[in-house]
Amino acid sequence: MKPINGLTLNGQSLNGLILNRLILNSPISNRLILNRRYREIAAEVMTFTLLSLLMLLFSTAARADETLTDEHHFPQAEAFILNDAQGNEWSLAEQAGKPVVIHFWATWCPYCKKLQPGLERLRLANSESDLEMVAISFNEDKGAMPAKVLKERGIDMTTLINGDKVAKRYGVTGTPTTVFINRQGQVVWVTRISDPDSPKLVQAIDFLLSEQ
Repeated sequence: MKPINGLTLNGQSLNGLILNRLILNSPISNRLILNRRYREIAAEVMTFTLLSLLMLLFSTAARADETLTDEHHFPQAEAFILNDAQGNEWSLAEQAGKPVVIHFWATWCPYCKKLQPGLERLRLANSESDLEMVAISFNEDKGAMPAKVLKERGIDMTTLINGDKVAKRYGVTGTPTTVFINRQGQVVWVTRISDPDSPKLVQAIDFLLSEQ
């Protein structure tokens, strides 16, 4: 374009005005403007959607809070009978009225080995109470000897064997899993904790013993 020297409009040279007009009216410029507008609309839609979801979540939580009561409704523990390594039967039904802790484990599980000294300490600390603590071995390798393994680890807790069906009925999918059952035979807590010094284990047992 041939320069138009010396001519201005509102302080801008005519050359500049003509170039700006050509650029703004070009197809590329139009596409850029449209793309920017699409992005702005998309951002607005996304913001509105997120706000709507947050409002729905808060509304649901508020309704849930309105239905809460001081009473907890815990699921009933399923009764079962298993044998220990000597063939002695152990029945959950026979522990009626007692708080029970069930430790699901396997001999090959390193996290079980880590947890067991902590459980044994809690068992011994509450030996004068009516607390029952029992281990259930499941998902074992062929030829495993759970009772012998526990004895070698210095754990005197009774362990039941061949507990795969019971583990399945209790929804246990990994080891260790520890189940806490109150005096009413209700499952009040299930945990995968492997820390032997976890204060939550102490709190759970204290809760079981405090209930009448």
